[in-house]
Amino acid sequence: MHPALWISKTGLDAAQTDVSVVSNNLANASTIGFKKDRAVFEDLLYQNINQPGGRSSADTELPSGLMIGAGSKVVATQKAHTQGNMLTTENALDMSIQGRGFFEILQPDGTLAYTRNGQFTLNDQGQIVTPGAGFLLQPEITVPEDAQQITVSQDGEVSATVRGQPEPQVLGQLNVTDFINPTGLQPIGQNLFVETAVSGAPIQGIPGLEGLGSVIQGALETSNVNVTEELVNLIESQRLYEMNSKVISSVDQMLGQVIQQL
Repeated sequence: MHPALWISKTGLDAAQTDVSVVSNNLANASTIGFKKDRAVFEDLLYQNINQPGGRSSADTELPSGLMIGAGSKVVATQKAHTQGNMLTTENALDMSIQGRGFFEILQPDGTLAYTRNGQFTLNDQGQIVTPGAGFLLQPEITVPEDAQQITVSQDGEVSATVRGQPEPQVLGQLNVTDFINPTGLQPIGQNLFVETAVSGAPIQGIPGLEGLGSVIQGALETSNVNVTEELVNLIESQRLYEMNSKVISSVDQMLGQVIQQL
C-alpha cells in the first residue's frame, strides 16, 4: 500500500479532532466562565533511511539524511485560562474573579471541584449553591430568611442586612483557590474542574492577597472564546482536511494508472 495513503489518513484524523475542539469552543461561546481549548499536534515517528552524519565514503559524511515522516496526530488539548470579559448583572449572588483563582465547590460524593462560573443562587436552606446541580459553595455560607441585602466585598467577606438590625451581619468568608498549573486541571462538565497530579495542590487564600484574584459582586466572567478567531481556525482545519483528502484522491489516481498500464 502506498505510504502516502496512511500519512494522509493521519492528517484527516488530526484535522477532524481539531474541528471537534473548535466546535466545542463555539458551542460554549456563551457559557459563563468557560475556557477555550486548543489542539496540540505532533509529527509521528520517522523512517530513517539514511542517517545524517553517516559515512558516505572513507573521508566524507552525509550532510543530511533521508527520513520519511509517518504523519501527524493530536496529542493533547490545552485550556487557555485567560481572563474573560466582565458582564455586569447587578444580581447580588452573581460573582466573578478578577485575576487568578477558582471558586471551590463541594460535590455530592464529598470531593472538591473548582469553577470560574459565579452564577450562584440559594437552596431551600438558604445556602449558596451552583445554579445547575445545586452543589454547595465552599466555605459554606447560609443566608438568613430575613436578609434584606447581600454584600460581597472584594476580599470575599459576605455580609447581609437583616431586618430589625442596624448593622450588617457577617455571614462568612469566601476563599479563592489557585493552582500552579491550571492547564493541568481536568474539566468534568457543569463548568467544573477537578485536581490532577499535574495541576499541583490547591493554593487557597483570601481574595486579592498573595497574587489571588479579587471577587467582584454583581458581575460575571464571560467565556474567553473569540468567535471570529474560532471561525478562522475552523476554516483552516477544513482546508487542511480538504488537502489531505486531495492527496488520497491523487494517490488513488496514480495507483489506478499503474493498474491500468500493467
